[in-house]
Amino acid sequence: MLNTFFRALILYIGVVIGMRIMGKRQVGELQPFELVITLMIAEVASVPMQAPGIPLINGLVPAFTLLLSQVLLSYIILKSGRARGIICGTPSIVIRNGKIVQKELARLRFNVNDLLEQLRTNNIVNVSDVEYAILETNGQLTVIPKAQKRPATPEDLNLPTRYEGLPYNLIMDGHIQHKNLTEAGLDIDWLMQQLQVNGLKARDVFYAYLDSQGNLQIEIKENRR
Repeated sequence: MLNTFFRALILYIGVVIGMRIMGKRQVGELQPFELVITLMIAEVASVPMQAPGIPLINGLVPAFTLLLSQVLLSYIILKSGRARGIICGTPSIVIRNGKIVQKELARLRFNVNDLLEQLRTNNIVNVSDVEYAILETNGQLTVIPKAQKRPATPEDLNLPTRYEGLPYNLIMDGHIQHKNLTEAGLDIDWLMQQLQVNGLKARDVFYAYLDSQGNLQIEIKENRR
């Protein structure tokens, strides 16, 4: 039993490392070849877990072979546009100037219901409101509304705006994030002073951050209120 536990743990760690090497991608953003390799790695890694008699190396070697193939293929795609077109395909325009491109839908085997569903997820109700809708190689639909249907921006209204930077997480569940504090151009003395003004210590804070306007926002732990 203990042997099975450690075998599963080693395989799990190996697969997680492999997924990290593949990059930060959500399942919905994977290219077809990346999804295939991900499923195959999971399959070959599961075999030694199910059969203790099979050597552990029989699961690790195929998994890392597939991982190496994926990295090599990604490099080829990165360097060659033609290879990318062959392996990943190319984006397809499925709506042009408010009209559905029916031939393209038929070629992609993408029905109208699926198209309308994805339009609704992009807050588009009428096909006629769309300038272009492009089906990306990973299956995501990119929608470009017509100019008169796009939400107005401050630039459209000639309104002045002020710069908004990124918020910085300074305390999370009582733990000070020293790296973020340094990146924000602040030091620990400033943070301690701000906490003292509010009658708090770091361990009393559930979440504290510097918002995009440079203001310190503090949320106290419920058991400290």
